[in-house]
Amino acid sequence: MSTIEKYPRRCYSVRLGCTELCEDSDGFGALPLQRVDFSTAGRLLWKALDAGLSFIDTARSYSDSEEKIGRCLAHRRYEFGLATKTPARNAADFWKDLETSLSLLKTDYIDIYQFHNPAFVPRPEDGTGLYEAMLKAMGQGKVRAIGITSHRLPFAREAVESGLYQTLQFPLNYLSTEAEQALVALCVERDVGFIAMKALSGGLITDIALARAWFGAFPDALPIWGIQRESELDALIAARYANAPLDEAGLETIERDRGDLAGSFCRGCGYCMPCPEGIEINNCARMSLLLRRSPAERWLSPAWQQKMAKIAQCRHCGLCASRCPYGLDTPALLAANYADYQEFVAL
Repeated sequence: MSTIEKYPRRCYSVRLGCTELCEDSDGFGALPLQRVDFSTAGRLLWKALDAGLSFIDTARSYSDSEEKIGRCLAHRRYEFGLATKTPARNAADFWKDLETSLSLLKTDYIDIYQFHNPAFVPRPEDGTGLYEAMLKAMGQGKVRAIGITSHRLPFAREAVESGLYQTLQFPLNYLSTEAEQALVALCVERDVGFIAMKALSGGLITDIALARAWFGAFPDALPIWGIQRESELDALIAARYANAPLDEAGLETIERDRGDLAGSFCRGCGYCMPCPEGIEINNCARMSLLLRRSPAERWLSPAWQQKMAKIAQCRHCGLCASRCPYGLDTPALLAANYADYQEFVAL
């Protein structure tokens, strides 16, 4: 098989492991909905459903994202699979989060309920009561499948190999390492559904058609695309309509991007936050890349210059580095990006 033949066209349904869910090959990532008003959210959600995107992923931690989905789509609930997440670390908080999510989403069940990036893999009798609560929620019909999300490769592998989870959500895109990509095959082997977050690497990948074509080599992975603007949704719909396979020019772009982004770079996941000094670390620590890989004007505004200037207040407390799932030296990244930013502003 040639390199190009590895990447077939991508318009089909993805079977999410043993969940019995079979969803459209493109999912709607609802984290960015917290940044738009209800009218915009409704327009995006309706347009996505009308275009065939039949899977929506959100979380209790995404401020009012669940509320917007519930208010805008309650009467279309039968048209899509729904996943949300709980950051709970004990059973009491689990039940509080679940009931809140069900109420806000205006539904009586969640297709996939996920533990949200826990620092451990919840198991029966681990003392937290989390897994037992999840099983009870399933028995009550409020949850139909048990999932977990992670940014940490060892934890992700542990969850899949445990046999306790029906889905795994993990970052996957054409910048992922071979070890990260191998998780998909492990999930297939264990009949665990694979949901791919960060399909655009937090905005560092700017060509959604190219990113989508790359996923043709992973027919068992369901990428969720974070949508905030109608132009972004239009680009995804256009890519779905064209459904072009990966070509030689695309492969060259991917190899160039991999070379440019080799080594340590911030993925923008935000788990380092909040910063005690108010630094917006998940964007400031990758500003050099954002300036060069997206229109620079949006990052050079007076508001962003003020945000970047806060880096000078960093007290090197180490909190951000201790929280980073990728083991990055976040204070050093902030300092390097701030120095580069100052040079860029001076041009």
